[in-house]
Amino acid sequence: MRLAIDAMGNDNGPYPILEGVRKYLARDKKSQIILVGHEDKIRPLLVETRLVDNDRVIIRHAPQVIEMEDKLSALREKRDSSIAKVVELVKTGEADAMVALGNTMAAVATTRMGLKHLEGVHRAGIAVPMPSVCGVCIVNDMGANINSKPKHLYTYGVMASSYSHYVLGVDNPRVGLLNVGEEEVKGSDILKDAFSLLKNAPINFIGNVEGGDIFNGKCDVVVCDGFVGNAVLKASEAVASTMGIILRNAIKSSWLSMLGAALAKPAFKQLKQAANYDQYGGAPLLGVNGVCIIGHGRSNSTAVMNALRVAHESVAHRLNEHIHEALCQTNFALNDN
Repeated sequence: MRLAIDAMGNDNGPYPILEGVRKYLARDKKSQIILVGHEDKIRPLLVETRLVDNDRVIIRHAPQVIEMEDKLSALREKRDSSIAKVVELVKTGEADAMVALGNTMAAVATTRMGLKHLEGVHRAGIAVPMPSVCGVCIVNDMGANINSKPKHLYTYGVMASSYSHYVLGVDNPRVGLLNVGEEEVKGSDILKDAFSLLKNAPINFIGNVEGGDIFNGKCDVVVCDGFVGNAVLKASEAVASTMGIILRNAIKSSWLSMLGAALAKPAFKQLKQAANYDQYGGAPLLGVNGVCIIGHGRSNSTAVMNALRVAHESVAHRLNEHIHEALCQTNFALNDN
């Protein structure tokens, strides 16, 4: 399998990406990695990351970079950017999947324009894994679209259900629609119409759910528009960070607390692991005609390794083929409505 990655997308430069590639190749003995970016900045780091003699690592030069502060107009001005080259590799079939880090807006826009949507999809969604008492809950969409119509929410549910089942291995994923209450009559007209569509979808739709249900194990997939989803994501990250600070301050408040913390260290380690973004690596952009995994610009080497793993698994499990099969039924249902 050939996986392309934007080597210039990390906030800390190419090094964490190359180190993540090294870790990934140590586990996957067959895949090939295509590093896309400025060759003069990448090649010296091959020695440091022990990739210099690895014939499974290829560099594709891209002289330009879409920075975090760049606006969408930069996509037209920087046609030789690393993210544009990564998308082109997937489009031409030179790569089976891609990993994009850094500027999410640029990654989504470039991928949509380059790869187009799958048949039956009008809006792609970022499906982010969130920690749950039952493992992971996939929330789709978390920022690709801020104004979603009922049919878009419908396809988000179908696509995320396929991802949960075929890639994550969840049997008959429970899909909920994020709303202000569980009753079918709750919410805006858009949510009410989306409820009616999802109720007849070829998925295990359990109805409306509330924000807390993302984490309490009630469902495996939660559907929402990108505006709400992104607010949920950012708030969740802030809560996790804040609780960590409060907990550390409480532990340091007395010697008895520090003793208790030492005894509970294995439990704290397990908690940190469950809530750690690094183990998920990235979020698939579901609905584009190719496999695209989007990760944080601050991803460390472990997150990069896992983003590559998710990309590999999405291709290996033929995710888009399964989504297409489900959407054939979806289009029939939407036409009937």
